[in-house]
Amino acid sequence: MWASRAGEFARILTHRRGQDLDSWIEAVLADDLPALHRFVHGLRKDNDAVTAGLTLPHNNGPTEGVVNKIKLLKRQTYGRASSPRLRKRILLNSSSDRVRRSFSSNR
Repeated sequence: MWASRAGEFARILTHRRGQDLDSWIEAVLADDLPALHRFVHGLRKDNDAVTAGLTLPHNNGPTEGVVNKIKLLKRQTYGRASSPRLRKRILLNSSSDRVRRSFSSNR
């Protein structure tokens, strides 16, 4: 039973069927699966955001990638660079990424 409910949720997730979430939640609550009940309780806390995330094609992946790169640069310069120097390194790195992207798209 647990595996079938997990598979159903995976299909909702991969096929962006957020409109099916409420019926899936009701089915899970009808089952005797305490671990999934806790999961469903967490989903219901922010139901609108979860439904939107499972339905809409938008995501914040590019933003998270930039934040991850900035954190990496900050870790690499920890104890060695002042704030202005770190800022220059971030700006130089982002401009070199743009150059690389434009070069690879022109090929």
